Amino acid sequence: MRPHLALGLGCDRGTPEATLRQAIDQALAQAGATRADVAAVASITLKADETGLLALCRTEGWTPVFHAPDVLARVAVPNPSETVRRHTGTPSVSEAAALLAAGRADEMRALVVEKHRLRGPDGRHATVSVARMRSPAPSPESPEPEIP
Repeated sequence: MRPHLALGLGCDRGTPEATLRQAIDQALAQAGATRADVAAVASITLKADETGLLALCRTEGWTPVFHAPDVLARVAVPNPSETVRRHTGTPSVSEAAALLAAGRADEMRALVVEKHRLRGPDGRHATVSVARMRSPAPSPESPEPEIP
C-alpha cells in the first residue's frame, strides 16, 4: 500500500529527534500504521528551524511543510488549547497541521489520531496528530473498478 497518512507535529523548543521519533511511532501504532505509511509532514513556521524535527525528516526522507499560525488557526480541530494559543498564536499545531497536510482542513473526521502527547526523558514534549490523506482521483489509465 502506498503512503496515505499525514503527520502534524508540534514540540517544545529543543525537543530531541529521539523523542519526536518515539511520539510518531506511538501515534502511528495507535493508527495501525508505520513510518512507511507517511506521505506528508507539517508543523508551524515557528518550528522551521527545529533541529530535532528537521533531522528526523531528513532521516525519513520527508519534506516538512510549515504553516503560519494564522493559517493553522483557521482550521477547526477537536482539541484546541489556550496554552498553545498563548505560545504560538494558534489554538492547534499538530491537529491543524495534520489536516492541512492531508488536504482535508475542513474534515475533522479525517483525524485518525487526534493529539498524541509524549514527554521525553529530558522533560520536552512532542505532540503528533495523524490524518488520512485525501484520496487522489483515479488516473485516466486506471481501469474502472469492477462492481460485483
